[in-house]
Amino acid sequence: MKINPQLLQINRNFLICFVISASLSAVAAQLLGDQENYLNTTITIIIGYIIYFGIFSILFYLDNKERYKSMKSKLIKKELLALISSFGVGEIIYLGIRWPTLYYFLEIGIESYLASLISEVIATGCYMASVTVFLRKTKTF
Repeated sequence: MKINPQLLQINRNFLICFVISASLSAVAAQLLGDQENYLNTTITIIIGYIIYFGIFSILFYLDNKERYKSMKSKLIKKELLALISSFGVGEIIYLGIRWPTLYYFLEIGIESYLASLISEVIATGCYMASVTVFLRKTKTF
């Protein structure tokens, strides 16, 4: 099996963003522990999204700015469209897993920070797998 450096780089960025986002989301969930579970779940996920995509955007830019300078704009647009499509599919899967699992864990009485971490691990694992498979199937990387 051939290892693609761009795909490894994206997965490395996923993991970096995951660690930071999961940690800060767990803190947010704990701070929101006195709120209704649906509010805690929703606000925690929004905070996680803001952190995750803010950091991922910076890392992606830093990793690819030189590569994109040497590419034709048509190829850049094609690659970015494939990336956005892959991330979109991944986000649907992520959100479809993250919200219900976090809410469920809060409902059964698991401590807020732990519920957030567990649901984040489950959802991010599915997200990473789906984006990687989608990028391979579309031959983006």
